[in-house]
Amino acid sequence: MITSKEDLTTVLVTDCGSTTTKALLFEKTKSGWRQTFRGEAPTTVEKPVADVTVGALNAFKEIEELSGRSILKDKDFKTPAQKKEGIDLYLSTSSAGGGLQMLVCGVVKHITTESAERAALGAGGIVLDAVSADDGREDFERVEKIRHLKPDIVLLCGGVDGGSTVHVIEMAETILAAAPRPRFGNTLQLPVIYAGNKNVAKEVEEILSEIAKVLMVENLRPTVDKENLGPAREAIHEFFLSHVMSHSPGYNKLLAWSPVPVMPTPAAVGDIMRTYAEKNNLNTLCVDIGGATTDVFSVFKNKVGEFIFNRTVSANLGMSYSIANVLIEAGVENISRWLPSDVKDSEVKDRLRNKMIRPSSIPQTKNDLWLEQSVCREALRLSLEHHKSLAVGLSGVTQQRGIASIFSQTSNRYELVDQMKLDMVIGSGGVLSHAPERLGAALMMIDGFSLMGLTEIAVDSIFMMPHLGVLSSVHPEAAEEIFLNDCMVRICHSIVPVYKEKATKKLNLARVFVNHKEVGIVIKNKIQRVDIPEGQVCEIRVEPLQKSVDLGNGQGEKISKTITVAEYGLILDGRNRPIRNTKNELQNEIYKELGLL
Repeated sequence: MITSKEDLTTVLVTDCGSTTTKALLFEKTKSGWRQTFRGEAPTTVEKPVADVTVGALNAFKEIEELSGRSILKDKDFKTPAQKKEGIDLYLSTSSAGGGLQMLVCGVVKHITTESAERAALGAGGIVLDAVSADDGREDFERVEKIRHLKPDIVLLCGGVDGGSTVHVIEMAETILAAAPRPRFGNTLQLPVIYAGNKNVAKEVEEILSEIAKVLMVENLRPTVDKENLGPAREAIHEFFLSHVMSHSPGYNKLLAWSPVPVMPTPAAVGDIMRTYAEKNNLNTLCVDIGGATTDVFSVFKNKVGEFIFNRTVSANLGMSYSIANVLIEAGVENISRWLPSDVKDSEVKDRLRNKMIRPSSIPQTKNDLWLEQSVCREALRLSLEHHKSLAVGLSGVTQQRGIASIFSQTSNRYELVDQMKLDMVIGSGGVLSHAPERLGAALMMIDGFSLMGLTEIAVDSIFMMPHLGVLSSVHPEAAEEIFLNDCMVRICHSIVPVYKEKATKKLNLARVFVNHKEVGIVIKNKIQRVDIPEGQVCEIRVEPLQKSVDLGNGQGEKISKTITVAEYGLILDGRNRPIRNTKNELQNEIYKELGLL
């Protein structure tokens, strides 16, 4: 197959998900690189088929039927591409079979173990459990827990270089005593990555060598105030390919089809998002809300101006299989507050329980749709809280530290995700990408993420980001072109002042100007939409009308920015943050104002 990006004209990419395999055809057209055709089929990694390539071949056949292009010959690809025949390159991402499942082990919960979680999540893993020497569990409880897990990979860390050795060795011995078996491959040794104190690396390898394939990498926390996650993440990808994918049902065939390594789906999403954010100098937040889990990705500058990427998985928050968990964690009152009409709590509970029983069902009425979108808001809120707790920066340690501060780490950590500094939010997943009205998707993100200041809101049109993430590893320019033209749908910009309730007496909060012309006023507790011609590049300026109003630059300070106007212009939101429990009458007014009723 052709791998030189200059020679590529036709690329076929799949994302093998847990339930659906999605195939997209990317072609170099007269107007540049575009996504042209799409095929879907049920994923076949589970029994009775137990061969992931069967589902992929079914998705390819749908593309052949829709495009008229002959791609396959005897279950192999025709290459290179010629007019209506063949492809130049095949690529794939995968989260089939439950994705990349990992166990994380460390010494101190809020130092090395937390860093290990960030490394695992950033590499596209799902953390089954995070075990640490100070997690409050007895040794036998840790052994029992680890023994019953079947992780694809174990990430073991602990101790800064030259620091703790006893607890690191104890954690290695705990893994040895538990002797967990990997999910795939009856004869496969457990893959273990050691990214801890380099002084005990040899001892750890000797302890675990009889039950595991051990890979040594640089310490992910060489000092208390420094993280080095890159080597651990690279090792996770290496093990994912050599030990996990190669032993998964049918993946040896899939790997043979492509000259480029298969990527974990979340890692591919993270790559395209990170590339876009860094190139355009944007603090960016992205969410993929699915049926069982919600992934949140962020790229934010730290205190020294470096972009830091983070990803978290809220494994119990989703729109179908996990919808009851959202109900339990959020509470029926928090879900009901977003509905445009009054509904009894018992009815809300019954309807959500029905959804749990029939997770693949979709809303049939507007009332069903509004309830689903209300659940989405709470899933987004809870997922962002979880994400912010893990997406932290380290300030550096210059002061003398006592034992308490070393183990709590609260004195040198800060939240990276500052919603006042957020430039763009991108939504993905069925409830957002396939919302009947784009403004409905925007409102879910405004409410769920409690957006503040000036933020651009967009959605992934058909969940194309995984495909573009792996394409960017071969042809970054083509991936960027398709991302901007076919993937990212720009909806609007939200303007949300934050203010002190007691100090803000007047209703008018801020005045909005576009190219020096006033276009609207943000009014307390009211949402309005300002229509501006789409695609226009203009300067937007927002001036507070009261001293207590903060738009992102501090109380009483104006903000100005050059923007490209999205399809639905500006949303002026005068509700203070955090959004308090709203009355259904107010939600009804908001829905009417935005044309969602």
